[in-house]
Parts: sequence; structure tokens; C-alpha cells
Amino acid sequence: MTVAVDLDSVLDEQHAGVVAMLPPDLLDLSDIPAARARLEGLLAMLPAPPPPENVTVSEASAPSLDGAPDVRLKIYTPDGLEPGAPAIYWIHGGGMVLMSADSDDLLCATRAANHGCVVVSVDYRLAPETPAPGLVDDCFAGLTWLAEHADELGVSADRIMIGGASAGGGLAAGTALRARDEGGPALVGQLLVFPMLDHRNDTASSEAIQDLRVWNRSANQAAWAAYLGDEEPSAYSSPALADDLGGLPPAYINVGTFDMFLDEDIAYAMELNRAGVACELHVYPGAFHGSNGFLPDHPTSVRWRDDEDAFIARTLHSAAT
Repeated sequence: MTVAVDLDSVLDEQHAGVVAMLPPDLLDLSDIPAARARLEGLLAMLPAPPPPENVTVSEASAPSLDGAPDVRLKIYTPDGLEPGAPAIYWIHGGGMVLMSADSDDLLCATRAANHGCVVVSVDYRLAPETPAPGLVDDCFAGLTWLAEHADELGVSADRIMIGGASAGGGLAAGTALRARDEGGPALVGQLLVFPMLDHRNDTASSEAIQDLRVWNRSANQAAWAAYLGDEEPSAYSSPALADDLGGLPPAYINVGTFDMFLDEDIAYAMELNRAGVACELHVYPGAFHGSNGFLPDHPTSVRWRDDEDAFIARTLHSAAT
């Protein structure tokens, strides 16, 4: 039997200090609307660095699948974009029940500026209002729109990388599988940041993290139940179920040692490599779910960010050769 981890005792002083300041019920998802309000209130209190001045933010709508509402997309375009530039298709986190594309404005604008690329961020619908497969439908619709409108965006349809964090990482993995299976856009890479990949919640790490201040076991169970509803999970919704990972683009997965997704992320990385898909895996000691965002100047977070940026740069550059 796995023993729950006491984050207050295992984290270093800086990480523990952040957790100590979080509301004790921050990620109690027994009432999802209340959890949304708590999280939005917390994020509104955090200092927001100014976005890069050389990036223009615009919006577009992608036709949905099966008559659903159009999908809102946010587009981040740096000044001086070179013709045929690469693009990153980004999917925000939030356990499939929280947050929006607006949550990642700074991240997306910064990446557009730093990597000379267009970033398109999809504002997919949330569960439980939209159950499976609606979220992956929205993500796939947005990706298809990006490829079809590549010329007018100033990017190459052959240089698109997909990425996402947490639930967004899982949705990115599922969307990549769907693109492979349904003749969707050819992707040059997958950036999967502590991805939410497995609805079964049966690993040791998923049992170990039960603290309601961070993404935890009960929140994960509630989020998957809200998303799946009565729907039988597929590999597009729960990518860990995929029988065949061959033919996917190269991947990058990272996760902290005190993240409940640790075991499923390592397992997915290993399965990708066994299937002949190059997957770079980074496990950061002492990090919890999302700690790189709470502590951007901590040495671990700096290394985390540098490693991600190096993968993005290599992937987008190699796609041009």
C-alpha cells in the first residue's frame, strides 16, 4: 500500500513555502464551479509580468466537428516573422475542467518572441459541460485550422509542433494520435509537460499525492469522471490506452518527482521509445505539479525552462532542414 506523501516535509524550503501559502482546499473538485472560482481568484492575485511588446495577439474561430460551436483560437505573432516560420499549437492545462487559453497568454507570447514562431492556443470546451470526446474534437479542429491557414499566418504547415501542459499535455498526446490515424497535419514534435495521460489512476504516484493544495488523487478522479461521463475511454481521451504509438512525432516529456503523474508519464515515455518514437524524458527532483510556474526563478525551474526551450529550438530548427 502506497503511503501519502507529506509535501510539507519532503519539499525544499522554497517549494514548501509556496505550498504553505495555497488555500487548503484549492483543488478540491467535489464542487467544480467552486474550484474554478478559487483558482481564478488565486491567479488574479499573482503578479503578472508584462508580455513581450513585440508580439501581436489576435483571435480566430475554427469550424467545429459534428455541429458543435466554433472553437476559439488565440494567435501570438512576433514582429519580423520570417516567411515559412514554424508554429506551436498549444493546449492549456486545468484538469479538463478548469482554466482557459487566456491562462497561458504570457507563456505563449514569450515562446512566440523567443523562438520566432507563431503560437496558436486553443480554447477548448471544458468538462463536465462538454464530455468526451468533445475536448479532443475541439483540439483536433483547431489543429486542422492551423494547418489549413498556415500561409495566411506566415508559417509552414510542415513545421507545426504540438504541446500542452497537464490536461493540455494529455490532450496534445491524444490529438497527435488522432492526427496520425485520421490523416491530420503532420507534426514535427510533441512537447508534453507533466501530461495527464491515464484515466485509470492506478499507479503508486497517483496514490501518493493526496494534498488538496496541489493536483491530487481525488481531483484527478473527479476530473476524469467529469470528462468521461458514461463514455467508454478511447486512446484519444486517455492516451495511455493506445495499443500502438508507432508513427508519432518525436516527443519530450517532463515531470517532477512529487507529481502524481510521475509514473504514468515515465511509462508513456518508455512506450514511445519502444515503439520507435524518440522521446526525451526529464524528471526533476523535488518538483510538484506546476511548481515551475509558481517558482520560475528556482534553479530547478530555470533548468526546466531551459531544457524545454532547447527542445523547442531543436525541433523547430530541424523541421526547416
